[in-house]
Amino acid sequence: MAQPIPFEPLKRDAREELSDRLDQAPLEHAEALLAAYEVLQRLHERGILDILKGTLSAGDTLLETVVEVIKTPEAIRTVRNLLLLTQILGNIEPELLNGIIRAVPEGLANISAKGGQAPGLFSLLPKFCSKDSRRAMGAAAELMESVGRGLNHSNGSSE
Repeated sequence: MAQPIPFEPLKRDAREELSDRLDQAPLEHAEALLAAYEVLQRLHERGILDILKGTLSAGDTLLETVVEVIKTPEAIRTVRNLLLLTQILGNIEPELLNGIIRAVPEGLANISAKGGQAPGLFSLLPKFCSKDSRRAMGAAAELMESVGRGLNHSNGSSE
């Protein structure tokens, strides 16, 4: 008849294994540890660690203050408005916005060069007749018409 083979599992000391792994970690991960030390040093030099330490020590007080501020109707409207503005910016073609943004400093420089003097009516007439001015006035008229339509719908009236 077959005899059972006695089996005794090796005794493991989890603490000893963990200690061995911890002893080997600096050698195995030396480059990563040096990079982490460098990041910590830079955070310390810029005062960010002090800010984080203060934030952690303030803990619940800081969180309660932030929650109280966020619960105000003004903060809620601000977040909603920021979301809407983000949606508007997402719908504008970047090339169009880039053209407008580049034109603003040029226009402001022209105004500044004239010393803030009010132009005469006859000097304005050719400017209003130029293609660029008509293009801008057309865009402004389209924008005003769209805004007016939006205001009409938000008021609930249908004129």
